[in-house]
Amino acid sequence: MCTAATYQTKDFYFGRTLDNGVSYGEEIVIMPRNYGISFRKMGTIRQHYAMIGMAHVEGEFPLYYDAVNEKGLGMAGLNFVGNAWYNEINRKKENVATFEFIPWILAQCATVREARKLLERINLMNVSFDASLPLAQLHWIIADSTECITVESVKTGLQIYDNPVGVLTNNPPFNEMMFQLSNYMNLSPKEPQNHFSDKLKLVPYCLGMGAIGLPGDLSSISRFIRAAFVKMNSVSGDLESESISQFFHILGSVNQQKGCCETGNGKYEVTIYTSCCNASKGIYYYTTYENHQITAVDMMKENLDGNCILQYPLILGEQIRWQNG
Repeated sequence: MCTAATYQTKDFYFGRTLDNGVSYGEEIVIMPRNYGISFRKMGTIRQHYAMIGMAHVEGEFPLYYDAVNEKGLGMAGLNFVGNAWYNEINRKKENVATFEFIPWILAQCATVREARKLLERINLMNVSFDASLPLAQLHWIIADSTECITVESVKTGLQIYDNPVGVLTNNPPFNEMMFQLSNYMNLSPKEPQNHFSDKLKLVPYCLGMGAIGLPGDLSSISRFIRAAFVKMNSVSGDLESESISQFFHILGSVNQQKGCCETGNGKYEVTIYTSCCNASKGIYYYTTYENHQITAVDMMKENLDGNCILQYPLILGEQIRWQNG
């Protein structure tokens, strides 16, 4: 399970948590403008926007979990098990496999508006990368500094939802997630007022009581509500350090700790990594479950006119800064 979010201060930030019981060797991957992207049914794009993101590289093809391109457009895929539905080849559409979807959009689109136009022609195929990598059931968040959408391929077709909260988790479908927010419209960061009865003198006895009722469990709908509440009420300055710190705190509200979500056979789901990308500047920040220190990779410091992908393995071990000898 996972949670993705957007955040706007002076710059635009895009990131996510990856919650799973096992790692697949993900790393930071920069794809420069002249790296040829070969698609199963759509030929090869040889010149495109550069992008940076988290991916597992298989046979020189980056299987991106999340990424942003040099124009500031971000995209992430999150589990959507039981609801995702992909199609056979449709010769009237542009047939794209789900593992190609992120580079297909980010290679060609500078904005969500451009992505919407590309989505009008797309057919997401029922094709896996190979026999060792089964087809993932996903839905996606696509965002820039002005708007955000959720894309879901379901039995009724490709659904594109405006996403005004800039948050996405897993199930249920996005329109049902948004509907559930109405059950929590009474939540507030402010001190609550007594609406229980005018015959009783009830007063708050501590800070934070306006958020009583905010769900604290690890289910996807609860994480959606919690992340939306924290993000929509979040306050920070415009400095880069303040912005990324606040973004990690937003996603920190939905972190999964080892031992709290058992997946069977003595295994547990944890937050393998948390990312925060300054999409305006192409800087990818991340932490991992064992390493709370923020690590950064700056796409703009690389030769983006190159034709080879650049890979940065994750720094996994805890980094502790000692203040005394």
